[in-house]
Amino acid sequence: MADQTTLGFTAEHEWVQVDGDVATVGITAYAAEKLGDVVFVELPAIGSAVASGTVVGEIESTKSVGELFAPVDGTVTEINDAVVTSPELVNSDPFGEGWLIKVAFTELPPLLTHAEYSVLVGE
Repeated sequence: MADQTTLGFTAEHEWVQVDGDVATVGITAYAAEKLGDVVFVELPAIGSAVASGTVVGEIESTKSVGELFAPVDGTVTEINDAVVTSPELVNSDPFGEGWLIKVAFTELPPLLTHAEYSVLVGE
């Protein structure tokens, strides 16, 4: 599990872990809890160009359908096939095995700190 205090967050409830010029992206535990039991995950194709703030995937639960937004501009370099075949990983380990995509980016936009995200969601 990633140390949440070292991650960046978006107002759309994604977390971002930066390693060089690659951002690993997932949804927060708060978002996973609000969605309920995740039953289906649709992710972009490897090699897809993504733009910050645009919808790049879908997360369906027993309660609703949520959208996955790209937090950075770039190219998808990897997707987590494990969450496609076992979508419940998004609920059980959102900051670890439940990561969703990796994106090679050229510029990192401003992200919320853990403290700022906690205030946003009232935790």
